[in-house]
Amino acid sequence: MFPRRSFALAFCVFAALTTIGAQQGGPTVVVLVRHAEKAATPADDPGLTAAGRTRADALSEALRDARVDAIITTQYERTRTTAGPLALAQHVTPVVVQAGTDTPAHVREVAAAVRRQPPGSLVVVVGHSNTIPAVITALGGPRLPDICDGEFSRLFTLVLPREGPPRLIQSAYGARDAEQPCGRTMIR
Repeated sequence: MFPRRSFALAFCVFAALTTIGAQQGGPTVVVLVRHAEKAATPADDPGLTAAGRTRADALSEALRDARVDAIITTQYERTRTTAGPLALAQHVTPVVVQAGTDTPAHVREVAAAVRRQPPGSLVVVVGHSNTIPAVITALGGPRLPDICDGEFSRLFTLVLPREGPPRLIQSAYGARDAEQPCGRTMIR
């Protein structure tokens, strides 16, 4: 139950910050998640498994009481479908930032899309195992390793104050991840 408690704490922190931020032009809060569990086919652009669709619903439920101002995804089905229930519930049209073979350029574009939001915004980024940690770093957060192949429940909350260093809160949402070692090649 520790991950659920850590999520509850993280949610309370960013809910309070977004309320304060919206009233005072305060910190921007960025919630970042990897896409939910993906299907095996089609190989070039798989959608989500049943577990992935359940996780997408869990993301929407986790952020139900938040005032989401923007959602950023890639063009891939798995990121768009992960963000879908949240976008529908929050009445937000996701911004699609094209991903391709130039990962550093994609990361810069996502970070720029976040920075274009007004101060005090709550922005949700749905990305990939290799891009979420890189986006956190590009926004001034700590350098993190790529997300492991079997990890889908991690939720990162990056608070970007108007002055001072960003703060990162790591938590989890939805069902627990199946236990898998992280020492193998990542699948994005």
